[in-house]
Amino acid sequence: MILKYLFYAFLFYSLYRLVFHFIIPVYQASRKVKNQFGEMQNRMQDFMNQQQKAQQTKQPTPQEKKNNNPDDYIDFEEVK
Repeated sequence: MILKYLFYAFLFYSLYRLVFHFIIPVYQASRKVKNQFGEMQNRMQDFMNQQQKAQQTKQPTPQEKKNNNPDDYIDFEEVK
Protein backbone atom coordinates (compact mmCIF):
# COMPACT_ATOMS: atom_id res chain seq x y z
CA MET A 1 0.00 0.00 0.00
CA ILE A 2 2.71 2.46 0.98
CA LEU A 3 4.74 1.43 -2.05
CA LYS A 4 1.82 2.40 -4.23
CA TYR A 5 1.77 5.94 -2.74
CA LEU A 6 5.53 6.24 -3.01
CA PHE A 7 5.35 5.19 -6.64
CA TYR A 8 2.64 7.78 -7.40
CA ALA A 9 4.58 10.46 -5.50
CA PHE A 10 7.72 9.63 -7.48
CA LEU A 11 5.74 9.64 -10.73
CA PHE A 12 4.13 12.99 -9.89
CA TYR A 13 7.51 14.50 -8.93
CA SER A 14 9.08 13.21 -12.15
CA LEU A 15 6.30 14.69 -14.28
CA TYR A 16 6.56 17.99 -12.39
CA ARG A 17 10.33 18.14 -13.02
CA LEU A 18 9.88 17.23 -16.68
CA VAL A 19 7.25 19.89 -17.31
CA PHE A 20 8.71 22.78 -15.30
CA HIS A 21 12.42 22.14 -15.84
CA PHE A 22 12.47 20.93 -19.43
CA ILE A 23 9.32 21.44 -21.51
CA ILE A 24 8.45 25.00 -20.44
CA PRO A 25 12.05 26.36 -20.71
CA VAL A 26 12.48 24.79 -24.16
CA TYR A 27 9.18 26.30 -25.28
CA GLN A 28 10.13 29.74 -23.96
CA ALA A 29 13.57 29.61 -25.57
CA SER A 30 12.19 28.57 -28.94
CA ARG A 31 9.58 31.34 -28.82
CA LYS A 32 12.26 33.90 -27.92
CA VAL A 33 14.49 32.78 -30.79
CA LYS A 34 11.56 32.90 -33.21
CA ASN A 35 10.74 36.47 -32.10
CA GLN A 36 14.36 37.54 -32.49
CA PHE A 37 14.51 36.12 -36.02
CA GLY A 38 11.31 37.99 -36.87
CA GLU A 39 12.74 41.25 -35.53
CA MET A 40 15.93 40.69 -37.53
CA GLN A 41 13.92 40.12 -40.71
CA ASN A 42 11.94 43.32 -40.08
CA ARG A 43 15.14 45.32 -39.55
CA MET A 44 16.69 43.89 -42.72
CA GLN A 45 13.54 44.69 -44.68
CA ASP A 46 13.56 48.26 -43.35
CA PHE A 47 17.23 48.60 -44.26
CA MET A 48 16.59 47.32 -47.79
CA ASN A 49 13.69 49.74 -48.20
CA GLN A 50 15.90 52.63 -47.06
CA GLN A 51 18.62 51.59 -49.50
CA GLN A 52 16.15 51.42 -52.38
CA LYS A 53 14.74 54.84 -51.51
CA ALA A 54 18.25 56.29 -51.31
CA GLN A 55 19.14 54.85 -54.73
CA GLN A 56 15.92 56.14 -56.27
CA THR A 57 16.32 59.64 -54.89
CA LYS A 58 20.03 59.92 -55.72
CA GLN A 59 20.53 62.11 -58.77
CA PRO A 60 23.74 61.66 -60.76
CA THR A 61 26.04 64.67 -60.72
CA PRO A 62 27.24 66.19 -64.01
CA GLN A 63 30.63 64.55 -63.46
CA GLU A 64 28.97 61.13 -63.09
CA LYS A 65 26.94 61.74 -66.25
CA LYS A 66 30.11 62.60 -68.12
CA ASN A 67 31.92 59.46 -66.90
CA ASN A 68 29.02 57.18 -67.79
CA ASN A 69 29.38 57.75 -71.53
CA PRO A 70 30.15 54.32 -73.06
CA ASP A 71 31.86 55.90 -76.09
CA ASP A 72 34.70 57.22 -73.98
CA TYR A 73 37.76 55.03 -73.99
CA ILE A 74 40.48 55.51 -71.43
CA ASP A 75 43.81 54.36 -72.73
CA PHE A 76 46.31 53.12 -70.19
CA GLU A 77 49.88 52.00 -70.21
CA GLU A 78 51.12 48.96 -68.39
CA VAL A 79 53.54 49.76 -65.59
CA LYS A 80 56.56 47.47 -65.33
